[in-house]
Amino acid sequence: MKLAHFNPADFLATHWQRAPLLIRNPWDDWACPVEADELAGLACEPQVEARLIEQTADADWTVEHGPLAEDRFATLGKTPWTLLVQAVDHHMPQVAALLAQFRFVPNWRVDDVMVSFASDGGGVGPHFDQYDVFLIQGQGRRRWQIGSHCGETSPLLPHGDLKLLRDFSPTQEWVLEPGDMLYVPPGVSHNGIALGDDCMTLSIGFRAPSRAELIGDWSDHLLEDMSDDDRFADPGLALQANPGEIGAEALAQLRQMMIEALGDEQRFARWFGAYSSTRKYPDVDWRPEEPLRLAEIREAIEQGMELQRNPASRFAFVREGGEALVLFVDGETFECSAETSALGETICANDTVRIEAATDAACDLLQSLCNMGSVAFVSDDDEDDADYEDDEG
Repeated sequence: MKLAHFNPADFLATHWQRAPLLIRNPWDDWACPVEADELAGLACEPQVEARLIEQTADADWTVEHGPLAEDRFATLGKTPWTLLVQAVDHHMPQVAALLAQFRFVPNWRVDDVMVSFASDGGGVGPHFDQYDVFLIQGQGRRRWQIGSHCGETSPLLPHGDLKLLRDFSPTQEWVLEPGDMLYVPPGVSHNGIALGDDCMTLSIGFRAPSRAELIGDWSDHLLEDMSDDDRFADPGLALQANPGEIGAEALAQLRQMMIEALGDEQRFARWFGAYSSTRKYPDVDWRPEEPLRLAEIREAIEQGMELQRNPASRFAFVREGGEALVLFVDGETFECSAETSALGETICANDTVRIEAATDAACDLLQSLCNMGSVAFVSDDDEDDADYEDDEG
């Protein structure tokens, strides 16, 4: 499936992080990539993050966290309910394939694909998110209501698991059919209500780190190898009229110490590459039972086997002048010279790669990535019936 009737450049210029946008079936041939039974099966797996939300008769909301019992869905009553399963793209290749259509947003911003299935009237209530999201109607119909922009001061209903808005007044409303897509920017309140008992929605979310998160993790990283001997010094200290005053010169010097430590651009880039490429869900484990040898890497290339990225892995790179770049994979850092930089860029840009030839350095890199479980060579026969595996096998 391709976004055949959608212009990414126009969308980024007019709506990205600006305003909601309804996009009526922009696909060349839409087909929902996941069935309700498959989603329910994932919700029963211990390594999958899932929630079952029920709306009770007294307008209250209950949340049950997975893994769910296999017979749980047979016990559901007539009150509206919604099943939410995170990172379905990590477990189902046909869902992961959707992400290729959204690579107009940089990889480091992509989070995962959450899929929901709801009975008639089901939903998660009026809320807002701190990230961008595309809501794709997989099957069935859902009414979406859009409200005002919200923030941390917006009043919420008391609930231990859900952040439901106390006051929600919709200003726009649409009914989405299969293949329709709704973009919602960060902070914009919205409410989805299933129309019928076969409502499935795929949510493609995008990460946006907060300033507090960045400062906290960056500072922790810097502290790891700071010397206790690196201290403030003031030779030539002049007498001052009042010993209680912290002088402007001392403040400027102290501030400069902080700026110099925090302002190393190259070190910041390398830290952020590792920070942003760290896996959210490490349980989709592609590590081989025995570490691969270089000879096996070369043989896979000679046989024309396809290199596939682990859907749970994260890949990114930064350039450091000339043809060199630094590759970041699952929180690990790889120095890529001119000999391996093209391979690093190619893997970052594509979910699957056919490598016709590779130098010794490129084979070394591929060996490391394969043994980490971040990529794997797959033959054409394997692809016909392959599915993603986790550490439970």
